[in-house]
Amino acid sequence: MTSDSVIALDAMSGDLGAEVVVRAAVASLERHSHLRLILVGDEFELAGHVARLAESTKRLEIRHASEVVSMKDAPADTLRKKKDSSMRVALNLVKAGEAQACVSAGNTGALMATARFVLKMLPGIDRPAILAELPAKGGTVHMLDLGANTTCDPQQLFQFAVMGSIVSGDICNIAEPRVALLNIGAEDTKGHGSVKEAAALLQASSLNYIGFIEGHEIFSGKADVIVADGFTGNVALKTMEGTVGLAAHYLRQAFTRNWFAKLQALLASNVLKNLAIRMDSRNYNGASLVGLNGIVIKSHGNADMFAFQHAIDTALVETKNGVPVQIGKLLQQETE
Repeated sequence: MTSDSVIALDAMSGDLGAEVVVRAAVASLERHSHLRLILVGDEFELAGHVARLAESTKRLEIRHASEVVSMKDAPADTLRKKKDSSMRVALNLVKAGEAQACVSAGNTGALMATARFVLKMLPGIDRPAILAELPAKGGTVHMLDLGANTTCDPQQLFQFAVMGSIVSGDICNIAEPRVALLNIGAEDTKGHGSVKEAAALLQASSLNYIGFIEGHEIFSGKADVIVADGFTGNVALKTMEGTVGLAAHYLRQAFTRNWFAKLQALLASNVLKNLAIRMDSRNYNGASLVGLNGIVIKSHGNADMFAFQHAIDTALVETKNGVPVQIGKLLQQETE
């Protein structure tokens, strides 16, 4: 008999309110028969949403938390002053073993700091990293770090590669994910010292390291995992988001310019619809905070019900595969 996976949901910290989280929770329970969810937040408010939205609450539990972490709260203040926040209580459930993962759409800095304080780091991991799945030719690519660490030494970049390889392998069911380092050129002579030294570590490892990759190749499908320091990774991610927005802007302009352009848009509607589905960021919502001694998934702050469901799905996959244990074993193997 398959045991249930239990995931704690910080229901209060997102921009769109608790109802979105409750709706996503109910929909996820309908799709996954061996899933139990714990909604964490204001008990009265959550009970009202559940009563309206859920026909059965057998696998849906509510845990009260009296405080909420806002997007403006500083991480240090959150740790000191909001010990009964929905974010902190959800993470405490993971630490206590009552839940196997936590999903939150809250303040990224506060979530990272609180998760690190509550759950601690895996042995052999210096710092946690933010890892996200992005669209790419032929499938997807996992990229890290996307902003947790502005500077990284070679050993930390190597650790990111180990963690990314495990997550990518589990999420995409790849036996030997191709790992690349993001650099300013593909040649061995390019890049700063940390990237070059990290490359040497990866070449000597058992990981499927394929070398350096440049920014324009992120979506090429050449790699399954792309590793960078948090400063570079975050700049790259924000540039990608801006480029998608610019392309959408020009498409709207082109197809609304005159009646002939509108006719062309109508004729190409199926193509445009498929493109919109493929590029819909909701399909990639749910960044993993890897390196922690527990599973924590960061949902986008303005995630709707569909997007938050994807974050729950990511947590479920990592829970079933025991990602932290896998990371620990592979890192130990690489350092022996």
